[in-house]
Amino acid sequence: MANQEILWAPWRMEYVSNPKEKKCIFCEKHGSDNDRDNLILFRAKYSFILLNLYPYNNGHLLIAPYEHIGTSYDLSANVNNEMTHLASKSMKIIKSVLSAEGFNFGANIGTTGGAGIKDHVHFHVVPRWVGDTNFMPIVGHTKVVMDGLLETFDSLMPHFCKIKISGE
Repeated sequence: MANQEILWAPWRMEYVSNPKEKKCIFCEKHGSDNDRDNLILFRAKYSFILLNLYPYNNGHLLIAPYEHIGTSYDLSANVNNEMTHLASKSMKIIKSVLSAEGFNFGANIGTTGGAGIKDHVHFHVVPRWVGDTNFMPIVGHTKVVMDGLLETFDSLMPHFCKIKISGE
């Protein structure tokens, strides 16, 4: 495994191994009108952006369609285009506000693909910084996230309110 980097995330085992709720968290969250409590930063026509409750890094976002669909290939072109557009806008905001130096972007499709929520497809936008993976998760079984979820929400929200979607 020379020259191969390994992303260790042992703190995620608690989330992965806990029993999952029967209700879809994405359907529940977008159906609520309390965006701050649900960490929803932006609502577009077909999809919405929210902070991940179990982040890999500070500012880890999820972009989910309103429609309960399990795979990206079943999304309509409009939904897929909007979600990709929101991912790009999100990265630009996070780079500006949180000084992210890079990003991981993608989706885990199906249980075998690593999806914690397999029946409602969603994209991950994970901000990255040089040195953001260190010894703490491996040696101390502790992940260091520099800011609280609501503090991150409050710092990002004013910028997400300014997102414009084509045709609006």
